[in-house]
Amino acid sequence: MPATIVLKNGKDHSLRRRHPWVFSGAIARVQDEPTEGEAVRVETQAGELLGVGHYSSGGSIAVRMLDFGSAAELPTPDFWVKKLANAYALRQRLALTGTADTNVFRLVHAEGDGLPGLIIDVYGDVAVVQAHSVGMYRARPEIASALQVVFGDKLRSIYDKSSETVPGNAVGDAKNGYLFGESTGAEHIVSENGHQFAVDWETGQKTGFFIDQRDNRALLARYSPGRRVLNTFCYTGGFSVYALEAGAELVHSVDSSKKAIALTERNAELSSHAERHAAYPEDVLTFLKNHSAEYDLLVLDPPAFAKHMGARHAALMGYKRLNASGIAHLAPGGLLFTFSCSQVVSPELFEGAVLAAAIEAGRPARILHRLTQPADHPVSLFHPEGAYLKGLVLAVE
Repeated sequence: MPATIVLKNGKDHSLRRRHPWVFSGAIARVQDEPTEGEAVRVETQAGELLGVGHYSSGGSIAVRMLDFGSAAELPTPDFWVKKLANAYALRQRLALTGTADTNVFRLVHAEGDGLPGLIIDVYGDVAVVQAHSVGMYRARPEIASALQVVFGDKLRSIYDKSSETVPGNAVGDAKNGYLFGESTGAEHIVSENGHQFAVDWETGQKTGFFIDQRDNRALLARYSPGRRVLNTFCYTGGFSVYALEAGAELVHSVDSSKKAIALTERNAELSSHAERHAAYPEDVLTFLKNHSAEYDLLVLDPPAFAKHMGARHAALMGYKRLNASGIAHLAPGGLLFTFSCSQVVSPELFEGAVLAAAIEAGRPARILHRLTQPADHPVSLFHPEGAYLKGLVLAVE
């Protein structure tokens, strides 16, 4: 028999609304001593089955739900196939598969696809798996097998990149590596909206590429012709390539990582417009302080400033300082693309920080667009916390 989590009276409401998290404070007792990451039953005091999920004894989230209701069953090989096939079918309906223009997309977006703690990104014929929970980490063999069933011969290899995301105290010395297939050793080029990018999932950040900015990069391209563009926190230069291809007069890319700058320069070469591009391996705030040039379009896309509520106030101050510095480098009538991927910072709080920056800079500004993540990063209606990416496009006088 599987272990059982019994909830306190009155703590079942969120599960009945299909919210996928059970917090430790909602638990009355834990029966049969489940191991870390084990699939468990979740019941009421009266013995009613509310669903099943992965158990965790560390942190505030004690169970991440995989299925709901009295008919819920522990995951089997068929469970994983059905879940991944459902996620793949959605991406097919979104026209993100089987096209020559785009062969990079997110297949599984954790709670948004009913698989809390799991991220899977697809780069052509390679799937990159990233587990953010012990349960998903221990299910990697089943997940890899299910991927092969769903994709068949369209998949050359599956790479696990969970060592930086899975709670280390529960799994020991997690190492990245191939779950299926192997590395070819060759440069891997993917296509996004017809633009070519070199992707390094083995040593790059996240799974190798920031797929979540695809639609926002396309919007930036509409405004780039003839403009002088500064792309900060550029990573692999996604916004830079779109601007170059769209006919920007010049594009400058800034990132503190020399490796990121090298990838940006390689991607600028793939665009065939490298002569209009320059890259700077510098801290962004230092660059903005030491360079007096004005730009017609500026991108501020920093990493998450806050990963928990305790860091939120400092993050808001950081966004204010960064945006004030960025606005100061915009020519009159310039456009600012500014983003936050801090989940604990709401769109309203982020907009308030940008407002404070504009006031400090003494520049009138109008909001042209409010931006978010693309459709292959879906947000469950029952889990609004999954909406992490927020952005604004401002016209600054």
